Amino acid sequence: MTSSEIEVVSSSDSQPNETHQPLILDIFTASAHGDFPKLRTFVEQHAASVSVPDVNGYYALQWASLNNFHEIVHYLIQHGGDVNAADHMQQTALHWAAVRGSTAAADVLLENGARVEAADINGYRAVHVAAQYGQTAFLNHIVVKYQADFDVPDNDGRSPLHWAAYKGFADTIRLLLFRDASQERQDKDGCTPLHWAALRGHSEACAVLVHAGTKKELTVKDNAGFTPVQLAYDKGHRHVALFLSNQQKAHSNHWRCKFFSLMTTDTGYAPILLFIIVFQMILFINSVVAAPNLIKITAVVGLWAWTALSLAAGSLIMFYKCSSKDPGYIKRPGELGTQSDTEDPLLNIDLNNSSVWAGNWSQLCPTCKIIRPIRSKHCPTCKRCVEQFDHHCPWISNCVGKRNKRDFFIFICLATSTSSLSAVIAVHRIWTSIATLSTGETWFHHVLVRHPGVIVFLVIDAAVFIAAITLTITQASMIARNLTTNEVANSSRYEYLRGPDGRFRNPYNNGCWKNCADFVLLGYTNDGDMAWPPLQQVVT
Repeated sequence: MTSSEIEVVSSSDSQPNETHQPLILDIFTASAHGDFPKLRTFVEQHAASVSVPDVNGYYALQWASLNNFHEIVHYLIQHGGDVNAADHMQQTALHWAAVRGSTAAADVLLENGARVEAADINGYRAVHVAAQYGQTAFLNHIVVKYQADFDVPDNDGRSPLHWAAYKGFADTIRLLLFRDASQERQDKDGCTPLHWAALRGHSEACAVLVHAGTKKELTVKDNAGFTPVQLAYDKGHRHVALFLSNQQKAHSNHWRCKFFSLMTTDTGYAPILLFIIVFQMILFINSVVAAPNLIKITAVVGLWAWTALSLAAGSLIMFYKCSSKDPGYIKRPGELGTQSDTEDPLLNIDLNNSSVWAGNWSQLCPTCKIIRPIRSKHCPTCKRCVEQFDHHCPWISNCVGKRNKRDFFIFICLATSTSSLSAVIAVHRIWTSIATLSTGETWFHHVLVRHPGVIVFLVIDAAVFIAAITLTITQASMIARNLTTNEVANSSRYEYLRGPDGRFRNPYNNGCWKNCADFVLLGYTNDGDMAWPPLQQVVT
């Protein structure tokens, strides 16, 4: 597999230099460095032509567009610059603007007749160049405002999605998938975008493509007969290969996998957990509280037993609530009632409303086709985006999110209290019965033979207690810091959890007491009031 991409002269001399005064010799260096006064001098006093290229065949308009000097671009056009003039690679000024995402310069070019679909000798258009350099905002801008074709192939049959996958620009991939770019298109080598992402070992790009796709891409073979999994193995990207292999196995057509997927997706383990809770309650009553072969229960122990059963009943109620309650599903366009199906969801983003848009392209969900609030995530099991997503819990067959996290925490706290209290009561009942041991009978033999129900109860109760106490401590820790399980597990993937120095930073932490108080009173934290990093403009 071979690849080529746009080559644009962008040496250090072409970029604005803040520490040293650049040497301005002609209209090209003046345009490249944004020296408007000297440019006017060359044009108006020395009669320099703006329509003639330099010795390398590059135009002043290209240099100004590359560095986003939109006023100079406008001036050059007014004085005879051709917006569609092409160099020896047939690249126009718009191609150069796409390299660095020069949106303002692109606006001037396109408003003055530049062809948004102009292609160079490789068939690259501005959308291809933007994808090659990860200029997501620029790409979205020319698609929304100038209707650029975001899924057009180049001369080798590679679309912008192919290039974004090859370069590993996950945000650009999200945007293109959000706009329904084809994942199934194969280039001249028979490669899909997933092939290219696997070839280069881009794990996040592969994850975005797989989760948003139909899973058919996992089994597509290129012209050499390789699937994306085989390519990843062949190139030594074992972490990517393992991920793709697991995804392929999970979505295979084998009947056992289908059955398992049906159980875990539609029903999950909630019926099993419900059975365990009810079974333990019955076993506790029959084998611990009212067992005929144990000594008569005292009033104090009976009171504690009644408390344990009450806590168990409360656990059932909270189990039902956190299992059946909406965890915070974000409405899709068709469910909103205010946005028509034909309206572009990225056209009228309120850039000042941080609860909707915080400048992170990870907020785009290619599956649900929505702009989700920050801290939200798409759950592949529920197939919905969940606000303040914590995790998907198969034991409640539901996600844990903004609207049911408090119910979930109460549930695991009650489970911890119930299992610990009932275990103490069971041990106390067994301990008091040891006094009735016959001569020569060991306590172990006595308990195992005469009270097997209590042993079964304690074994199951111990497993429940370990799981519940682990979850309770973990959740309590994250509540105190105002973080979610997803954020803790994937902190490196979220830019809003990194400070200017690149280290972990939690912008939601208001202190332990405030975090806990908000959670108890509201069940969540209102993230819309948080201070966000500078917004990344999507459309103008």
